[in-house]
Amino acid sequence: MKPMNKYLLLALCCLGLGTALAGPAARRATTLPATALPAYGRYRLTDAHQLELIGSAVHFGFSFEGPRCEIYASLPTADGHNYLQYELDGVYQRRVRVAGAAAAPLVLTAPGPGRHTVWVYKATEAHTGPIFIEKITGPRVKALREAAGPLIEFIGNSITCGAAADASETPCGTGAYHDQHNAYQAYGPRVARALGARFVLSSVSGIGLYRNWNSAGPTMPQVYEKVDFQDASPQRWDFSTFTPAVVSIALGTNDFSNGDGKHERLPFDSAQFVGRYVDFVALVKTKYPRARIALLSSPMMGGHNRSTLQNCLTAVKTAADAAHPADAPVALYFFQPMQARGCNGHPSVEDHALLAQELEPFFRPLVAPQQGPRP
Repeated sequence: MKPMNKYLLLALCCLGLGTALAGPAARRATTLPATALPAYGRYRLTDAHQLELIGSAVHFGFSFEGPRCEIYASLPTADGHNYLQYELDGVYQRRVRVAGAAAAPLVLTAPGPGRHTVWVYKATEAHTGPIFIEKITGPRVKALREAAGPLIEFIGNSITCGAAADASETPCGTGAYHDQHNAYQAYGPRVARALGARFVLSSVSGIGLYRNWNSAGPTMPQVYEKVDFQDASPQRWDFSTFTPAVVSIALGTNDFSNGDGKHERLPFDSAQFVGRYVDFVALVKTKYPRARIALLSSPMMGGHNRSTLQNCLTAVKTAADAAHPADAPVALYFFQPMQARGCNGHPSVEDHALLAQELEPFFRPLVAPQQGPRP
């Protein structure tokens, strides 16, 4: 082999475009298939052996050596786009746009040599569509697992999704709806990180308990058991995948909505809301019998609606506690009203930081009994 060809192959190997070269450098350049990546959140493995990232903030981690690595990500259609976001060595970096027609991998760079850790999160919600991960390439790349610790599942609507929160790249009122999604910086993941807990998000924009923001459904109780929160989906989520210590439910904002002005909207029905909520709490308890249930109000509501929602949640707690006397009582938290600064009346990234700060003292004692020594 001529020297020029050898050096050319070495360069290609370092760029992740070739892996067949013999020698120490080639042995360090490895490929990690998606099937070897433990994922946390709503996901599934496809028949093509890809990791399908579905829900908000579903995430996976890996480590590598050297200055760079490559993530091979794709979308189900060539004309769409979606977003990932990532931490490098424990520090949040940025959102990364995934183009449907892109053939090249996403390249992540590190500031220096040595071993680096990466955690990758889906920035958008399930209804935005999935992102498929085929493989990770880089020097000595290895999959990571989350450290043992309590898990919080956050069930909710667009607020829990981190929707319309981040206008740093696409201004409000422009682009697609999901261009301002930032699930990583939503209040739930922030609370979990502050408490040293793990998290998964089960959230859908516009969804409610007995009606959605502009429609009769399908509501959260109707789609919660579906892997992608789509009513027509044939595949159900396997609830044995994770065992949360706490399940936080923040629904109601959309039930109180006045709608879109196009579809008939009846006045809010407290009896329907409470009845459906009690049934949904019972459903969650069948999935996670030992989890502590926490009900959150809405930071977006004030005045009469705020008082009505709080009264409804108190009624739900009373009924649920009476129906399950042997279980730990349902916990309640009522948000302080907030003047949201994100897009379309949603909390901004900065607002989510304030919400998380407000919630941290509430969640701490709920999580603390579950905590133990971490490896």
